[in-house]
Amino acid sequence: MSELESNDHRRIGQELDLFIFSDLVGSGLPMWTPRGTIIRQELDNFVWELRSKHNYGRVTIPHITKRELYETSGHWDKFGDDLFKIVSREGKDYALKPMNCPHHTQIFARRPHSYREMPQRYAETTMVYRDEQSGELGGLTRVLSITQDDSHVFCRTSQIKDEFLKIWDIVDKFYSTFGFTLRVRLSFRDPDTPEKYLGTTDIWDHAESALREIAKERKADYFEGLGEAALYGPKLDFIAKSTAGREWQVATIQLDMNLPERFNLTCINEKGEKERIVMIHSAITGSIERCAAVLLEHYNGSMPIWLSPVQVKVLPIGEAHFEYAKEVFEKLKTENIRVELDDSNESLGKKIRNAKTEKVPYMLVIGDKEVSENKVTLESRDSGNLGQLEVEELISKLKFEIKDRK
Repeated sequence: MSELESNDHRRIGQELDLFIFSDLVGSGLPMWTPRGTIIRQELDNFVWELRSKHNYGRVTIPHITKRELYETSGHWDKFGDDLFKIVSREGKDYALKPMNCPHHTQIFARRPHSYREMPQRYAETTMVYRDEQSGELGGLTRVLSITQDDSHVFCRTSQIKDEFLKIWDIVDKFYSTFGFTLRVRLSFRDPDTPEKYLGTTDIWDHAESALREIAKERKADYFEGLGEAALYGPKLDFIAKSTAGREWQVATIQLDMNLPERFNLTCINEKGEKERIVMIHSAITGSIERCAAVLLEHYNGSMPIWLSPVQVKVLPIGEAHFEYAKEVFEKLKTENIRVELDDSNESLGKKIRNAKTEKVPYMLVIGDKEVSENKVTLESRDSGNLGQLEVEELISKLKFEIKDRK
C-alpha cells in the first residue's frame, strides 16, 4: 500500500505539472497543462502510427447528436440515465455523445459499398461524455470526459478473424513497448440476464464462439468473464499489470453484429446482392486518461524519453557559459528535441537536483572544458554520467532513442 501511494498518478501528475482539476470546472473533468498535453499527443501519435500501417482513415464527428440516433442504436433505452442531455432545440432532444460508434455507422452508410471495398476502417481520437456518480470518480482513471482513440472496422463475416488479429498485433506492439505482459479477458454476456443486451441468442452465440476461436489460435493467456460484454456484443479486454503490482484493463476489441442490424448496414457481394456486415470496435489505449495514469504509476513519473514532456535540460555552470549553452539549446530545438535551458543563477548542484525532480531524462552540463572543446557532458537520469559528446553526436543519439521509443 505504501508503494501504491507513492506511485499514485494524482500525486505524480501534480508534482510534474501535467494536469489539474478545478472546482469551477467540476469533478471528473481533467484539464491538461502544456507538459501533460505532450504525453497525450505522443500516445495518440503512436497509436495512429500503428493504425496507419493498416490503412485506417481518419474521420471527425460532432460532440452532440439528436436523440433519434441513440434510439435507433438502442443506447437511449439501455443507458438513457447515463447520458448528458442538452435542452431541446426546435422540438428535438440532443445529447452529448457517450460513444462514437452510432455516428460512425452514418459515415459508412453515406453510400453503397462493394465487397471489393471491404473492410472500411475508420479511426478518430475524440472525447465522449458519461454521467458517472461523483463517488465513482477518481483521478484520471474514472472521469466524465473520456478521450478515446476509437476505431471501427466495417467488414464482412469472412474477414472477422483477419481484422481481429491485425488489431491484436497493434495492441501487442503498443504495450510491449512499455514492457507490459497482457492477459486477455473474453468478456461475454451473462446468460441469466439476456435483457441487458441487444440482439438474439443466435447472434451472441456465433459472436462469442468466433472470439473464443481467435483467442485459441493466438495461443493467448485468456480467461472468460461472464457479464462483462458490451451492450451490443462480446469483446476482448486486455489486462496489464504495472510495476506497482496493480492490474488495469487497458485495450479492448469488440465484435458487434447488432448495430449493423439496427442501422441496416450492408455491402454488395459478388452476386450483386446486399450482404449484412459486422462491426469491430477497438480502443488501443482504452482511454488516453487511463493509459496516462497507468504509465505514470508504472514508471513512477520517470517516463521514457519519447514520452517525456522535457527530454533534455541544458545546464550552464556559470554566466560565462550561457552563450555556448544557448547555441546548444537552439541546435537541439531545431532538431525538434524538447529541450529547456536553465540559465538561472543557481548552483550546478541545484540545477541538477531540479532537473531530476522534474524527471528529465537527460541533462547537458556545460562549463569551461565543454566550451573550449565544443562538446557537452551528458548526465542521464537513469545511468548517471555518460561522458563528453560532440553536439552532433548527441543529437544523433537522442533522435535514435526517440524514434525507436527506447
